[in-house]
Amino acid sequence: MLFIIYLAFVSLDCRLRCSELPGLPCTVFGVPVSFSGIVFMLIAIGTIASSLASNHLTNRFGTGRVTAVSVLVSALALFGFGFSQSFLTLCIWAVPYGLGAGGVDASINNYVALHYQSRHMSWLHGTWGIGASFGPVIMGQILSVSHNWHLGYVAVA
Repeated sequence: MLFIIYLAFVSLDCRLRCSELPGLPCTVFGVPVSFSGIVFMLIAIGTIASSLASNHLTNRFGTGRVTAVSVLVSALALFGFGFSQSFLTLCIWAVPYGLGAGGVDASINNYVALHYQSRHMSWLHGTWGIGASFGPVIMGQILSVSHNWHLGYVAVA
């Protein structure tokens, strides 16, 4: 079970760090790079809302279901980023992306805190660092080979 939990956290931050590259598509859509801050804010709002609702959702549906749905929602949102044809669609996909990321983060942290020793929480956040490294590497490799940011988001999804 811990392996799956750690893998989910690697995946979570890999997706989050990849999503911090919307400055690339923002410039393609004819808006300034600074507009990527709008995308980041929308992701943050979704993450906060999901985190605040996570206790209620986890008590009602269980950690496994909340995590599974959250991973699915964030992966679908990354596909949405990958197929976006305008800045507005990036903004629209940012909300479910944040909701999914917040659900994974809060539910897994809560589960590990309640069911495992504190050292496992340290390992959990260590795996977060692995994901933080992989997201930009994956996107960078795809950009260097194909010059297509759409494929980067689809690959990470």
